[in-house]
Amino acid sequence: MPDLAPGPAPLPADPAGDEAREVAPDAAPVTGEPLPLGVEPTRTGHSAVDAALARLEALDGVPTEAHVAVYEDVHQRLTDTLAALDQDDPLGSTARNDP
Repeated sequence: MPDLAPGPAPLPADPAGDEAREVAPDAAPVTGEPLPLGVEPTRTGHSAVDAALARLEALDGVPTEAHVAVYEDVHQRLTDTLAALDQDDPLGSTARNDP
């Protein structure tokens, strides 16, 4: 007996069509080049975290394909920072609460 499980439902058609879509008057023209976002990370006051987050600023104007390597680097830096916190407190924070 063949498997008769339904597949995903088709997306509804756009009744207005592409002609009805408006572009904001201040929108940048589509050139195929990435545009800078101009977003700056909020400083945390922890130098290692701030240094990791500063790497995200390197993504402004960079093609999306290049973002993965930067995200992986930032993730690794933040992971290392968290691991270092555990090394600074080998007994864990719960040990401090014991009478």
